[in-house]
Formats: sequence, C-alpha cells, structure tokens
Amino acid sequence: MDYRKKKKLTYFTIGLIFLFSGIEYAVILPTIWKYLQTLEAAPYFLGLALSAFSLSGLLSGPFFGHLSDKTRTTKKIILFANCFEIIGNFMYFMGYSKWLLLASRLVAGVGTGAGSAIFGFLSRSTASEDRASVFAAAMACRQVGLLIGPAFNLFLRLCDFHIGPFVVNKYTAPGLFMCLMWILLQLAVVFMYWDLPPQDKEGSGESMASGGREDVEGERLRRPSLPVEQEEDSREEEEDEGKPLMTSNELQGSYGAVVAPNPPVSPVSGAVSNGDLARSSESPEPEETAGPFSRFSLSREFLREEVIVLLAAQFITLFNQTALETMVTPLTQKYFEFGELENSVMYCVCGLEVIAGFLFVHWLSRRTKERVVLAVGLAICNISSVWCLIFLANPIGDFPYQLTEFIIGVFLQVLGLPFVAVAQVSLFSKVTSEKTQGFSQGVRRSVGGLATILGPLWAGGLTENMYIMLGVIMALLLLLTIMMGCSYDRLVQPSAVEHAEDNSDEHE
Repeated sequence: MDYRKKKKLTYFTIGLIFLFSGIEYAVILPTIWKYLQTLEAAPYFLGLALSAFSLSGLLSGPFFGHLSDKTRTTKKIILFANCFEIIGNFMYFMGYSKWLLLASRLVAGVGTGAGSAIFGFLSRSTASEDRASVFAAAMACRQVGLLIGPAFNLFLRLCDFHIGPFVVNKYTAPGLFMCLMWILLQLAVVFMYWDLPPQDKEGSGESMASGGREDVEGERLRRPSLPVEQEEDSREEEEDEGKPLMTSNELQGSYGAVVAPNPPVSPVSGAVSNGDLARSSESPEPEETAGPFSRFSLSREFLREEVIVLLAAQFITLFNQTALETMVTPLTQKYFEFGELENSVMYCVCGLEVIAGFLFVHWLSRRTKERVVLAVGLAICNISSVWCLIFLANPIGDFPYQLTEFIIGVFLQVLGLPFVAVAQVSLFSKVTSEKTQGFSQGVRRSVGGLATILGPLWAGGLTENMYIMLGVIMALLLLLTIMMGCSYDRLVQPSAVEHAEDNSDEHE
C-alpha cells in the first residue's frame, strides 16, 4: 500500500476517534443525572462524575504525550488508551452503585489522554502551513459527534431487556452502546492506522537526490565526446570536485568553532596523544541517537511569553465555554420554559453553527496567519461577552425580545469558538519544540481539562448571580485580549536562526 493511501486511512481513523469522543459526550450527558438519581446519589455526585472524566484525562494526557515523543509511535498508545474507554463504559453499563458509576467515568477519562499523542503525531506529520486546517478538520469531527450523538438516544431510550444479570434500559444502554463503538474503533485502528514518518523531509531529500542525479546525467549528455586520455583526466577532475572541501577530521570540532589542524604524528610511535584522545572523546553525540528529552527544559519550553499567552487562551476559552453551557439550561427554563425537546433543538442548531465555523476556519487558515484568526475570534468573543452581560444577566422586554436577545448572545458566543480553538492549537504546535509535541500537547490539553472542571463549578454556584458570573467571563476575555495584543509580534513560528540560537544555548 502506498504512502498516500496509508495517510488517508490514518487521518480517517483519527477522525473516527474524535467523532466517537463527541458521540460519547452527547449520549451520556443527557441521561447521567437521572441515572444517578435511580442509584440514590446526592446532587453533588453529578459534578463529581463529570469532573472525574476531565480529571483523569488531565493527568493521563501528558503521560501519553511523553510516551509518544520517546517512542515516536502512536498506534500502540491509542490501542492501550481505548481499552480504558471500553472498560469504563462497560462499568457504566453495569451500574450497581453510584460509586461504580463515578469510577466508570474516572476510568473512561484516561482514554481521552490519547488525544495528546494524536495532536503530537499531526504536528510532526503535517507541513506548517497545513497544520491549522488539519486541526480544524479533527475538531470538526468531534463537533459532528456532538451533533449526531443525541440522535442515538432516540432508539437507546427504547431499550428494555436483560443480558444475563445486567439490565439494559435507557440509562444503562449508553454505556453498552459506547463500549461496542470503542471495540469497533479498536479494529479500525489495528487495520487502518499507521505510524507514518514525516513525509516532507523524506520527500525533499528524495527530490534533491533525484535532482542531483538528473543534473549529472544531463551534464554528461551535453558534454562532447572526448578521446580516452582526456576522458580519464576529466573523470579524475570530477572525482576531485566531488570530494568535500572539509574532511571529516576537520569537522570534529563544535559548530562554529575554529579548529586547528591536526598535529603531525611522531615518527617514533603512531600512538595518539592524550590531548587528541580528550578532543575525540568530547565530540558531541549525534542528534539521531539523542532522545527528544535529552536537552529538554520545562522552564525554557513553557515559561515563554508566547506559550503562556496560548495556554491562557486555552484555559480562558474553555472555562468560559463550559461555564456558559452550565448556565444555559437553567436560564432557558427560567425565562422561556424550555423542555428537553427545545434544548435539544437549540444544541443541534449550535452544533451546525460550530461545524460551519470550523469549515470556514479550515478555508481561512490557508489564506491568512493564525494570529489574525485568533484576533478575529477574540474580537467576536468580547462582543458576545458584552452582549450577554447587558442583555442576558437580567433580560428586559417581552418574550419575543428576550428570546431574540438570547439567540443573538448564543450565536455570537458559538461563532467565535472555532476561530480561537483552531488558531491557538495550531500556534501552540509551532512555538513549541517539534520533538516533544506529544508532551507539549498533553500539557495544553491538561490546562484545558482544568478549565472544564472549574468552569461548571464556577457557573453552577452563580446561576442566581448572573452579573458576577458574566462579569468575570468578560474580565477574563479582556485580560486575554490585552495579553495577545502585547505579544502579537511573537505569535509566529520561530525562524530557523532562532532555533539554531536556542540549540547553541542548550549545548552551552
């Protein structure tokens, strides 16, 4: 099978992974609260169950990312992580007690850590200019899962039978369904996923080699026929020209250093002096044999202005998103008396808008820089936060006006999400080291996991104090906008010269 077909099947499998993660969220979330109630769980157990899923993903993400950086493989990591999803969802299906349900979400959340390894793989296997569009496509797959997930509940809620000692009903069926889905995904990963090497470097090397061969052959074809003696002389000249200007002995010193010529060997003995032995033993280790973390420094990698800005963007956007998601359902029930059907329609419309947004960002990212996309997204989010603070904290007017104000606020909030999400992920992959992308993406996703834990907790306690909740959201967005404005010039991919300087600093 050729490289292109392997790459297409691998990307298709990655899309399935993100699709299933979205389906799992959309299938389990609508029924988990009533499921807990049947197990006589206290109200706070809902927050514990949702936070447990994010907590285990927060902890497993850097580990799986670090593992992928060291082994340069992701297939085995995905297969291993999916086992946690299978076991966790089967535990959810069993549902003997509220503690088993809590443990099931904790176990299943470990499987989400494979996303760090996948993002690291995508960063290494895609060109810099195509990375944003590839990330946008992967994120859009998850949004598709969130959109079609509620449709599966239409037939899962009709389940009412037994499998041995296990009861299959509308509460336990989502666990069994997702367990079977993740088992099918295991087969897809086994037969349709490959650990592909970076194609651009190999392709450029092959093209350069073939180009050199073509130049030599063309030169020989253009050269007129010569006598035998002249042809031998010209061949010797070609061999001399093919020799490097600096021999391997002259290249033993460090990069950029002035190397003195080798001292003459004593005619009495051919032994090498101690000084020469020391110099030869101090020759640097080849880059290929050194591991990706041989010169890695947490402070050098993450305590940089542009990295801190992008991690702040990850945290603030997800914190605000999950806080608003927590706030929306009580708000619609209080002012508009929405039920399950109306809320489902609203989420479906929002899902369609998000998918359209990711497709637009996929197109836009090929024509403009990521920092411009990030600036546009932050501008939309700031407008949305101001609108929500003015019109949604205390809706005014009659029912049609209140509904219009609510729809505009939700539309603006959802509209800005794809711009910020894709831009910050793509920029983060460019300002951090390519060799440790898995670990770096794990840190980024852990920051996002922390936000998804704190966001609902913050909003859940302030549903009756909307001015405070929405005011903090607006203040965080304003802070992020100021940080981005101050660091706008640094939100670009470092040049090769800067990489060389960083490497020289590490050598020192």
